[in-house]
Order: sequence, then structure tokens, then C-alpha cells
Amino acid sequence: MAAKTQPSSSSSSSSSLLLTMSLFLLILSLIVPSSVFSATLRSDIQALEAIIRSVDPSSISPSSYLSTWDFSEDPCEGSGTFLGVMCSFPLENTTSRVTEIDLDDDGYDGFLSDEIGNLTELTVLSLNKNRFRGPVPESVFQLRKLTKLSLAENFFTGDISQEITRLKELKTIDLSTNSIAGEIPPRISALRSLTHLILSNNHLDGKIPALNGLWKLQVLELGNNHLYGTLPKLPPSLRTLSLCFNSLAGRISPLHRLKQLVSLDVSQNRFSGTVGHEILTFPDISRINVSFNQFISLEVIKVTGSRLRMLDAEGNHLQGHLPLNLASYENLKDINLRSNMFSGDIPRIYGKRLENSWRSLYLENNYLSGSLPEEFQKISKQIRGNFSNNCLQCPKNVPICQGPQKPKSQCTNAVLGRLE
Repeated sequence: MAAKTQPSSSSSSSSSLLLTMSLFLLILSLIVPSSVFSATLRSDIQALEAIIRSVDPSSISPSSYLSTWDFSEDPCEGSGTFLGVMCSFPLENTTSRVTEIDLDDDGYDGFLSDEIGNLTELTVLSLNKNRFRGPVPESVFQLRKLTKLSLAENFFTGDISQEITRLKELKTIDLSTNSIAGEIPPRISALRSLTHLILSNNHLDGKIPALNGLWKLQVLELGNNHLYGTLPKLPPSLRTLSLCFNSLAGRISPLHRLKQLVSLDVSQNRFSGTVGHEILTFPDISRINVSFNQFISLEVIKVTGSRLRMLDAEGNHLQGHLPLNLASYENLKDINLRSNMFSGDIPRIYGKRLENSWRSLYLENNYLSGSLPEEFQKISKQIRGNFSNNCLQCPKNVPICQGPQKPKSQCTNAVLGRLE
């Protein structure tokens, strides 16, 4: 009879080792997060490498975000590296993607690489307060998931590409304080998700296109450009509107629909006609600056509960008596009516308001006359203001009376001239 074959000890040991290893790998897969097995998409890494190559190395300080971009580590998984970069972390064992680039304001000097367009999952691109220059690459407008494009306070040139209207998810565009020229794209109203459009301090020209299609827009800042023409259609959702330092003209009555405004600045333009009471009585309006235009009338009606704190109407052609009803604006603090054509006496109630709530009152360079009401001479607190260059009998010991006055005949002739 043949003898039975006994299992070798070496075969048994191999089977046990294999079973042990299998169990170990199973347990490891359960307790170790899947992100450990993830890596950033290679094309995203290449785009980041191109971005840093486009920056002058001498402008990257040791404490800056870009100094932490160490490509010996994975951009989305390094510890303490790649500051300013945010990534998506997939649940499965797939690659991570770069979703945000938000650099610090360290004064980086260079260009924005065309390869930025390869970061197709990017939602935020913010490079504010640096020294990036040259045109904004066309590839930026391939980033269809972008919600925030903020390149303020750099040296970007060129124009605003029509292709920007392809970025339908954009909520914020801030290209302010650059050297961008040309016109505002007429189809920019196609960006229906936009809440902030900030293009101030550039070299933009032409007319402002109709923007009423931007029904979510809350902030519109187009100041300090070369824009001309009349006011376009604007969305009633606006909270902040700044059009200062342009060459805009015509009436501002289209603004009467913007009842949610908190801050309005149309200074340093060529607007004319009347500043209507509708604007001064918007429920939330806090600041109004209509200075250095050609307005001839300021409609001030009596109100209760106004939130208006600052009114600046300097440098217009406002005529008639100073508006008594300004005293009914209970939150008003700062008033500037200098360099207009106001005439007559200064209302006594103005003195009471300066004693109690107003912080500043500038009335110089008008045609005001008469004696300074005694209420102004009793003011004990420190106030800011100036009443010079009128035809007032203004005691020199009163601080706001410092400075010369016009001959009385000059004010009389000015009033008579307007009556003729």
C-alpha cells in the first residue's frame, strides 16, 4: 500500500502568509481615506507650473504664497505647500482638480500664462494687488465654471473680450485699476448670475450698454473711465452705483427706479436738470454724491426715517434758498453745498442741527447774505465747515467764518441777473 503524502510545512506557511497579506490589504483599504490614493490631474499641475514660470522669480518673496509652490509634492495633497490653491477631493480613487487660485498681494511681477485655460474646474481666479501685465489671456474665457474673476490693481492691458459672455456662472467681475481700454461688451447682460461688475479706474470708452438684463446685479462701479452718453437701462436690484469721473450727460431721472440703492456716486460728469426727491428718499440710501455736474435744482422734501448720512452737491448750478427740509433728515451727518448759486439767509435750524447731529457743513462760494444766526455762535463742539466767499456778516471768532466774504453788491447782482 502506498504511503499517504503529508503537506509540506513550506506550502502551509506560504498559504498563511498570503491570507494574512490579503486581510491586511482589505483592512487598510477600509481604514485609510481614498484621498491618499488620489493625485492632482497632470494637466492641472502643468498649468500651475506654467503660472509660476510666468512670474519674475525676484518678485517672489520668501513669505509669499508662490514661495510655497513646491512641485516635489502633489499640489492638492501637500502639507503647508501651494498656498492660494484650493482643490476638489473626489470620493473615489480619481484625480483631484484645482478649483481656486487666490493669490496674496505680494507684488508678483509677470504675465498670466495661457495655460490657465487648462484648469477647467476653476471657479475662482483672484490675483488682486500685484504687478501682472499684458492682456488677459483668451484662454481664461474657456473656464466655464468660473464664478469669480478678480484681477484688480494690476497692469493688465487690452480690452474686455466679447468671449467673457461665455462664462455664464460668473457672479463677480473685478478688473478695476488696470489699463484696460475699449468698450464694455454690449452683450455683457447675458451674464445673468452677475452680482458685482467692477470696472473702475481703467481707460474704457464708449457708451454704457443696457444692463437691465443683469437682474441680480447689486454693485456696479464704472468710475474714472472715459465713458460718455446718457444713462442706460439699469437693473432695479442695484445697491451700489458709481459712475464718477466720466463724461456722462443728460438727466438722472432714470435712477428713480433704483429704490434699493444704498450708495450713489455720479460726481464729475455733465449731468443736468434736477436731483429729484425720489433719489433723496430711497428707503436705504446712505450716501449721495452728485458733485461737479450741471444740476440747477435739488428737490428736498420733508421726510421721516431717512437713512441718508452724506450729501455732496458741490460744484453745480443749484439756485434759490438753502433747503429747509434738510433738517428733517435725522441721520444726516455731512453736507457739502459749496460752489453753487444759493442765495438768501442761512436757516437758523442749520445751526441747531450742527450743535446736535450734523458733523460738517460746507457752504462757501455761494451768494448767501445776511447775519449769521446766533445758533451758529453757540456751537460748543468741534465741527467741520466753511462759510467763506459769500456775502455774510460772519463774526471772525466763529471758526466756520474764517476766510473773506464777497462784497454785498456781488450777491445782489447775481440774484438780479437770474431774475432777468
